[in-house]
Amino acid sequence: MPLTFRPLAVAAASLVALSLIGCGQANADKAFGEKVHAYLMEHPEVLVEMSAKLQEKQVAEKTKNAKGAITKYRQALENDPRDFVANPNGSITVVEFFDYRCGYCKLAAPQIVDLIQKNPDVRFVFKDFVIFGHDSEVAARMVLGAKDQGKTIELHKRLMAEKSLDEAGVVRIAQQLGIDVAKARATGVSEATTQHLADTHALAEALAIEGTPAFLVGDQMIPGADMHALNLAIDQARAGKAKKV
Repeated sequence: MPLTFRPLAVAAASLVALSLIGCGQANADKAFGEKVHAYLMEHPEVLVEMSAKLQEKQVAEKTKNAKGAITKYRQALENDPRDFVANPNGSITVVEFFDYRCGYCKLAAPQIVDLIQKNPDVRFVFKDFVIFGHDSEVAARMVLGAKDQGKTIELHKRLMAEKSLDEAGVVRIAQQLGIDVAKARATGVSEATTQHLADTHALAEALAIEGTPAFLVGDQMIPGADMHALNLAIDQARAGKAKKV
């Protein structure tokens, strides 16, 4: 009677065969191993199916872990007084981890500013997650150092619009906006700002954020510059709040 295989059964059988070979039973299972190998060679779509199932499982596990981490670190994510927050009285909180030299962050930035301006109910928390080196850190320190000068959104917008951002560009843009650069720099290089940046980095690591931008809305994490997904998450949060009223 010929052997028949189902895709996941083949995967399991393959692992069993390999493990048996590792245990010194190569001769006893050689024929079975050859049949499994032949089947996979004739039906490579099985490997694609296995890969898709594995990826689906990994995404589900990552989502589950992210929700738990978001709940655990909710206070640090949404209510760190050191962060700049646009629309502070908004009822829906969005958190963004970003870097000033991240190309995808730059692509999303104009839409983020537009979202903030057109949706006063969206409370937007900016998290400076420095991952692209010295110039990124200079920009982050300038913005955090100038937070009390009342021009953060415009400074953020201009820095994001600068394609080849470097330290000289950061200073030039700040000066053009009338920011007291000396004061901003002094605050930006302070021990308190250094600790703030370190805490943000540690928070991103705790949430397994591997790149920028990354957005959080409620218990949902949105990796990458997926503005459609972000707007959908905001709409869902808004609808959920409406139902509770």
